Amino acid sequence: MSDNTNRYWKANLRLMFILLAIWFVVSFVFGILIVDYLDQFHLFGFKLGFWFSHQGSIFVFVALIFIYAWRMNRLDKQFGVDEE
Repeated sequence: MSDNTNRYWKANLRLMFILLAIWFVVSFVFGILIVDYLDQFHLFGFKLGFWFSHQGSIFVFVALIFIYAWRMNRLDKQFGVDEE
C-alpha cells in the first residue's frame, strides 16, 4: 500500500475509534454505570440517568452517524478519494 493510503486508513480508524468511544461512554457509562448518580439531575422533566438510558444514547448515536458521514466526506476530499 502507498503511504497516502496508509494515512487515509489511519485517519479513518482514528475517527471511528473516537466516535465509538463517545457512543460507549454515553450508552454504557452514562446509561448503566453511573445512572444512579445522574438521576439526581433532570432533563425535560425526566431523571437524567433515565433519559440517557432510553433516549439520550439513541440521539447521540444518530448524531454520531451524521458526524461520521460529514467527517468522512472531508477526509475523502483531503486524500483525493471523494466521489466528485
